[in-house]
Amino acid sequence: MQPRYPRLLQDSLTISAARHAEKTAIVTADERVTYAELHDRASRFASLLQEAGVRRGDRVAIFLENSVDTVAGIYGALYAGAAFMVVNPQTKEDKLHYMLADSGAAAVLSEGRLARAVSGLLADPATALPGLLALVLAGDAADGGGAPRDDRFAVRRLADWTSTALSAPGTIPLDLAALVYTSGSTGNPKGVMLSHQNMVFAQGSLVEYLRLDASDRILNLLPLAFDYGLYQALMAVHLGATLVLERTFAFPAAIVKRVVDEGVTVFPGVPTVFATLLSLHRNAPLAMPSVRRYTNTAAHLPDEYVPGLLEMSPGALVYKMYGLTECKRVCYLEPELVLSKPLSVGKAIPGTETYLVGEDGRPVGPGVTGTLYVRGPHVMLGYWNLPAETEHMLKPGKYPGERVLCTHDWFRTDEDGFLYFMGRSDDIIKSRGEKVSPVEVENALATIPGVREAAVIGVPDELLGQAVRAFVVLDPGATYTEQAFKREAMARLESFMVPRDVRFVQDLPKTATGKVRKKSLVEQG
Repeated sequence: MQPRYPRLLQDSLTISAARHAEKTAIVTADERVTYAELHDRASRFASLLQEAGVRRGDRVAIFLENSVDTVAGIYGALYAGAAFMVVNPQTKEDKLHYMLADSGAAAVLSEGRLARAVSGLLADPATALPGLLALVLAGDAADGGGAPRDDRFAVRRLADWTSTALSAPGTIPLDLAALVYTSGSTGNPKGVMLSHQNMVFAQGSLVEYLRLDASDRILNLLPLAFDYGLYQALMAVHLGATLVLERTFAFPAAIVKRVVDEGVTVFPGVPTVFATLLSLHRNAPLAMPSVRRYTNTAAHLPDEYVPGLLEMSPGALVYKMYGLTECKRVCYLEPELVLSKPLSVGKAIPGTETYLVGEDGRPVGPGVTGTLYVRGPHVMLGYWNLPAETEHMLKPGKYPGERVLCTHDWFRTDEDGFLYFMGRSDDIIKSRGEKVSPVEVENALATIPGVREAAVIGVPDELLGQAVRAFVVLDPGATYTEQAFKREAMARLESFMVPRDVRFVQDLPKTATGKVRKKSLVEQG
């Protein structure tokens, strides 16, 4: 039976394929696909998964660059009854192995150099994952993208699979739809569990307050592994709109041309993206008249950016927002208030509630700093296999059995109830819209030859939100320039985790118990 409205996340694609079969669903640098074609590709992937034994509740990893196949993989996993997890293509092999092992993934979809990384893990007895199905996209070498041929894993080529036959998996809205891995204070990434109910509600609330419809053409240049990027695709499919999908912002002039050529109406970004655009605009005025929405999250959008954005796109609405992966989005500022409430991140998104609690556990009023709590259908189920961390974030709510999200971030409200971000109460660094675990960075730096100790902190940065700073103690006789040290770090970390600056010190300040006093590092700057 054709769903009339989405109960499950994949229902959005089913409905849009029926209503907008010949409409362009996704545009990339390489191809354009209609909703009918996207639905067919997702259905073939789902059929292959089911034939290979993937069942309701299994996890399917998608280890790809931003592409049509990444989106098809997301919906294909859902059609098969599985939950999807998109893995950032920058992810190093040790972290990839952790995520695949931790999630108990039943299958992983990859191609090219990424397929070879998967193959390397599966071929090594020390990292082999028995029962993991490796799927390789069409276009790779005949040997399946370099994958060894043995009985520890299987390789399939999706181009050879034409069936769309599916059995109904019996998924309900409370089932797991996605695992979104985000950095944790333990040094290993945490899998945020999101149900179909969580994600269907979130995409509906987002399109409501952003005032979007099927006529929109939504740009995405952020990784689909990053929930801000992921939801651009989900919103587009939900609306039957068009997604203009890019792999990177490395060539901003080319992005501007694509925006103009494709008539992009929604431009999501983070402050570093907008800073680059405005720098180009100052040198040679840019015009993107089709853009009707600029959306910003991850770090505060400086007030002085707004006039420049409006020069490039007269009449556009500029949205400032705040959120966490654990609930997708918390609040937004109505664009009409962006100049009158310049430092605010607004109020709770539609259908949700926020409130502040003081150190005594009681609600606080305007002008008083408190910890932000979030109620709503978008609050995560918890962290995968991490009950203690789940209890740290999910607290008893208003009603018996209800759980609400404790953000552990400090906020204040003004007399009108608008929220103002004051700081983070945990150690996680949020840089360029990504969460960076200091422990993860420190562990990687410790593997650099000649490093005795390393400590990492976040320091304020207007564009990045926070920048990563490393304090490094070298062994006697070891020497590095800052650039040479960064090159070593780049070989071990994703680019957004590499320290912006490195300070070589004789010793790290420590407590009596031997713990590094990071507060002292912050104070010495």
